[in-house]
Amino acid sequence: MIPSAYPAPDEIARLTARMLLEIGAVNFNTDEPYILASGLPSPSYIDCRKLISYPRIRSTLMDFLSVTVMRNAGLEAFDNIAGGETAGIPFAALVAERMALPMSYVRKKPKGYGKNARIEGAMREGERVLLVEDLTTDGGSKLSFVDAIRETGASCGHTAVIFYYDIFPETRKTLGDHGVTLHHLCTWWDVLSEARAQEAFPAETLAEVARFLNDPRKWQDENKPG
Repeated sequence: MIPSAYPAPDEIARLTARMLLEIGAVNFNTDEPYILASGLPSPSYIDCRKLISYPRIRSTLMDFLSVTVMRNAGLEAFDNIAGGETAGIPFAALVAERMALPMSYVRKKPKGYGKNARIEGAMREGERVLLVEDLTTDGGSKLSFVDAIRETGASCGHTAVIFYYDIFPETRKTLGDHGVTLHHLCTWWDVLSEARAQEAFPAETLAEVARFLNDPRKWQDENKPG
């Protein structure tokens, strides 16, 4: 079923943050910071992959993501929904089901045998493709997926994620310069606000997380391991 009537964006953001907190997908640790894929430290870590194990929350958020995309881009804006390997694949399948569209997925790199393809599923020249992922930090990882889609002759001008960090000012410019519009459900600011409202973490932890979110590069420089 294609969703059509859902809460306003600010309420969707609050509810999404609440659900992420409820299942323990939000992790704050200021004493022993997490090390990100970049090698840099962070007092916060989000695990959107956990959502696939919670059917009621998963279903609600996929309704939210579908309606957000249709509100922002149009109900007839896409011909194909593509998921990025690996985290984006289940969410792309769920969004494609709701929007009654074909689904495909994009490998991080060619598989190295057979057709050596990066695109799995049927994607045709001229199709308008929505790239679905679990989250985005600075937007950079999306560009390789977008380029692989465009190499088929299809177009990809939109990406939709559950969670957007919204702490690195270059993110939207990085995507925008590549001709991609970002759609998302919630950010670290929404999560921090809901965590404060719920008193989900000690006040001093939330204060330190806020310090990181307001100036992540400075915080990382001050807390580099070793």
